[in-house]
Amino acid sequence: MRLTRYLFLFAGLILPISISYSTRIKDITNLAGVRDNQLVGYGLVVGLDGTGDRVNQTPFTQQSFTNMLLQFGIRLPVGVNLQLKNVAAVALSASLPPFARIGQKLDVTVASLGNATSLRSGELLMTPLRGADGQTYAVAQGSVVVSGFGAQGSDGSKVIVNSTSSGRIPNGATIEKTIDMPFVKDGAITFELSNPDFTTAERIEQAINHEFGRKVAHALDASSVRVKIHNLRLDPNDIPVYHGDTASYKSEEDHYQSTYYDKRLMSQYVPIISRIENIKMQPADIRARVIANSRTGTIVVDQNVSISPVAVAHGNLSVVISERPYVSQPNAFASGKTVTGKASDISINQTQNHAFLFAPGASLNDLVNAINSVGAAPGDIIAILEAIKAAGALHADLEII
Repeated sequence: MRLTRYLFLFAGLILPISISYSTRIKDITNLAGVRDNQLVGYGLVVGLDGTGDRVNQTPFTQQSFTNMLLQFGIRLPVGVNLQLKNVAAVALSASLPPFARIGQKLDVTVASLGNATSLRSGELLMTPLRGADGQTYAVAQGSVVVSGFGAQGSDGSKVIVNSTSSGRIPNGATIEKTIDMPFVKDGAITFELSNPDFTTAERIEQAINHEFGRKVAHALDASSVRVKIHNLRLDPNDIPVYHGDTASYKSEEDHYQSTYYDKRLMSQYVPIISRIENIKMQPADIRARVIANSRTGTIVVDQNVSISPVAVAHGNLSVVISERPYVSQPNAFASGKTVTGKASDISINQTQNHAFLFAPGASLNDLVNAINSVGAAPGDIIAILEAIKAAGALHADLEII
């Protein structure tokens, strides 16, 4: 409880301070067309110490193993029921990074599909990794590294730390096919904002135009800025100074021919894109937001949160019922019997209600001080914030995670 108060007091002292800062364009945007691609595969892990699948419950493991033997010219007799305690069917997943080349390595995540209890000491057999289009882009094989471990006693009791049915193979896949990523289209590139905002998009446009001395960047919407780079000069000394007016630069002409771009190598644009990514600018203030974690009680309040005039009351009502045994003993010469019973004591305790009033123009500091004054627990704080939001007095997005 005391820790919660300190956290809110610290937030009230620090967050309202407005600090101007600048960041690079590459830290708040992504280059359109440049992204990861997910890969997935199905394979067999062998060499387990009796912790593999039980084939009577997972028949697909035996079927996969039989099909693998057929590829090596081994045909099992009809009706043979294999008990493959050292084999487990697994699913593989990996992420193919942008601009990956043939022969490079990828990390692979391995997870059991059947009832294998552990993949420790297992060896993954050669398995193709396919993309969403069904084509093979990498091949995985190697020893499975499992971080979890477990122990089981003869009476059936067991202890497991982390998960033993999944693991990783560092550098376990080799890239066999690449994916083209044409990030330059018609002599232009597009930067996509991680957090769409019209003000930030406009500032990125102005920063790029100021850097190159002419209007080469155009904010398309709140999430994308298009930059024409097909004839930009890399040397800053070769360009005029951009002052933000229409007279200090020459507008980009739209007579670009696609054949001109086809004659240039994509690598010639790398220095220009690198220069644009490292331009520093000041992003706009984010939208006011309050985030509350209902599981841990963590609450984060943005500095732009404001409160309209509103009164809030907070109080608790507790009912305590206790039972105490007693013995009824008759007099010495009476004909009664000794009996036992229970007496119930009921007490109702209602703590004094606390109320606080937010005046017009209340800030985050006022909100924090008011909540701290009533000694609210994290669960009560979330309820208070939800009530203020429902009343229309909390001018921020309230997000419960």
